[in-house]
Amino acid sequence: MGKINQGILGGFSGKVGNVIGGNWKGIDYMRVKPASVANPQTEGQMDQRSRFTTALAFLQPMKDFIKVGYKGYAVKMTQFNSAMSYILKNAVFGVYPDYAIDYDSALISRGSLPSALNGAASSAVPGNVTFSWSDNSVEGNAQPTDKSMLLVFNPAKNETVFVTDGATRAEGTQTLVVPANYSGDRVECFISFISADKISVANSRYIGTVTVAIPE
Repeated sequence: MGKINQGILGGFSGKVGNVIGGNWKGIDYMRVKPASVANPQTEGQMDQRSRFTTALAFLQPMKDFIKVGYKGYAVKMTQFNSAMSYILKNAVFGVYPDYAIDYDSALISRGSLPSALNGAASSAVPGNVTFSWSDNSVEGNAQPTDKSMLLVFNPAKNETVFVTDGATRAEGTQTLVVPANYSGDRVECFISFISADKISVANSRYIGTVTVAIPE
């Protein structure tokens, strides 16, 4: 029951129906109590939560990469939320509760720069993953000075290693150093580019799975 403190026109404390009254630092306030959900475990709700959890598990380890890769799509939302929206709509597949990420469809950067040409990755030395690509700086607004954005995602450990200002488009190769305990792990590799002035970004490309070399 609510209690009127200063007559009928004054503030009140407590609850009247779905309205809650109170006083904070001498200021009377009222707020509407949120409606409760009768069944928060419906099939549709559980399905949506499962899809959301799958996308979040993929993106969370690369959130700093996403800040750069989605900066052009942070319109009335954060870069991370923009990436979540894209991944949920385009890269989560399966049937509840067995959802997974379609890496080919998972853009971890988006923009107008030309994407990588002939991107590839390999690991011949323990602790190293080497990326390579062809110089396509004659294509569209690509420049030989564009910086590579390279990312290695380790699903088993839910970790990433990445650079957002790597070797140039013209240089065509760069090696990422990964933790020693990645040896023998299968990692997923992505490549993108960002212009030298940090303004334009390319759509990322998934370039495949690599097994990190094991020490002899």
